[in-house]
This record gives sequence, C-alpha cells and structure tokens, in this order.
Amino acid sequence: MSAVARPRPLAWPKARSKQHLSDRQKSERRLGWLMSAPAIAVLLLVAAYPILDAAYLSLFNYRLTDPGARHFIWFKNYSTVLSDSVWWSDLGTTLLITVVTVSAELVLGFAFATVMNRAFKGRGLVRTAILVPYAIITVVSAYAWQYAFAPDSGFVNTWLGVDRDWFGQRWSSLLVICLSEIWKTTPFMSLMLLAGLAQIPGELDEAALVDGANWWQRLWRVTLPNMEGAIVVALLFRAVDAFRIFDNPFVMTGGAEGTETVSILAYRQTIGRTEIGLGSAVSVLLFLGVALICFLFIKLLRANVGRVRS
Repeated sequence: MSAVARPRPLAWPKARSKQHLSDRQKSERRLGWLMSAPAIAVLLLVAAYPILDAAYLSLFNYRLTDPGARHFIWFKNYSTVLSDSVWWSDLGTTLLITVVTVSAELVLGFAFATVMNRAFKGRGLVRTAILVPYAIITVVSAYAWQYAFAPDSGFVNTWLGVDRDWFGQRWSSLLVICLSEIWKTTPFMSLMLLAGLAQIPGELDEAALVDGANWWQRLWRVTLPNMEGAIVVALLFRAVDAFRIFDNPFVMTGGAEGTETVSILAYRQTIGRTEIGLGSAVSVLLFLGVALICFLFIKLLRANVGRVRS
C-alpha cells in the first residue's frame, strides 16, 4: 500500500518590507490609515481614557464616601490586592472558567462549523438553530439557567430525578456557570471557525482523499494547518471575553460559594465598598491579565493572524 501523500498547506505570501512597497501600495496603506483614523480616535476616547484614568485613580487612597481624605499612596493599592488571598482565589476561579469554557467551545464550535460548512437541504435552518443562543442577552440567559437549576422551582432536578442544590456548593455552581457560558458563546466560536473553513480550497481535501487519506488524516494534515489563523483569532477573542466573565456568576451565585471572579471583585470594591482606589487597582490588574493573554496568543503561539482573510 502506497504511503499517503501529505498535502501541503496553503502558502501565504510573506509581508514585504517597506522599502519594496510600490507607490500604489504606499498610497493604499495611507488611504487605509486615513479611513480608519476616525474609528481609532473613537476607540482612544472611549477605551484608552478610562484605562488611563483607572490607572491614575489606583495610585490614591480614595473612598467615594470620603472624597476629602483622598491622598496619593503610589502602588500601595496593588500591594494590598496582590497580598490578599481573595485576589488569588478569584484569579484561580477566573482562569478555571476560562480554560474549561474556551476548550469546550473550541471542540463544539469546530463540530458545528463543520456541519454548517456542508451543503445539504435545510442548512439554513440548522445554522439558525445553532446561532440562536448567541442572540440572547447574557443576563437573560443567566437568569434562565438559574431558574432551570433552582432546587425548588427548576426542572433539571425533576428530569434527573434528584434533589440537589446546584448553587449550594462550589463545584456544582461552577459546573452550571460553565455550561451556561458554553451554551451561550459556542455559536460565536462556530462563526469564527466557519470563516476559516470557508477559506480552504476544496481541491486540497479532494487531493488528500484521492491519495487515500482518511477523515482523521485530512483533518490534521489539511484542514487544521490551513485554518490556523482562524483558530488563533477565535481562541484569542473568546479567551479575552471569558477572562472578563461577570454576568453569569453574578446573576447565579453573586460570587458566593467560591465562584467570585476578578470582574466581580472589581465591582465589589468599586461599587459595593466605594473603594475607588482599590477597585481601580483590581481593574488595572484585570486589564493587564487581558493584555498578557493577547501577548501569549499572538507572540508565543507564533500564528499569523493575517491569514484570516475576508
């Protein structure tokens, strides 16, 4: 039996250096910057300013109920947060939810994307059914899942034939939170991966099939290598969003039973205790965590996100 030929992934052109750009390319690049300038300005206004303002406030001992006692304390708020076991516990809970939900969404999203990418009768109806959860507001979805798993009025206990307080223990609470998050955001992952699948020429899969490659070999040697960029972008977007999770745990448990996340901690310090300085420090650390996730995905994974073409 002949060895299965390994189809080569699509060859993507390397970025040309600036000195080799033609006049037309320079003109198009300049036009691109001019067209994106208004959007960049809006982003700087609505995103960069609040971040810088939070960083500034984090350097003060500032309580909203006593503004007259505000004074500059340098990085003492960060020292207070990082030396508190609550911060590390909430960070661990946030990372756990992020890893579990994003991993499950990647597998399920790829399966759904594979189905949506096939041509069959009723494909439009199937696509609509898969995308429905993503159209539901997160708070509404959280309340629905809370009602379903409620020990007194929920129907999950009735279906399973058990009498369990799902929100009375840490791990069962985290299970419900993760399930609700996976159900809500898997459609987004499916859309991102579907875009990657649509870019793979059918000739590559047909050539591998002619060479005798089975489905598993075609998946690992043809499909995944040629949608690497789409996978990294999808994982990046979802990891950043999952790391900032707030709605589901706040609605279902209020952060009780060891389900408090970093976002809920920032909310409690800023809104609940009116500790603007400490809350701002937690928010800045949350932002740095998001920036670190972006760095790990883009730099350490060494994936060219430019492969995702419209």
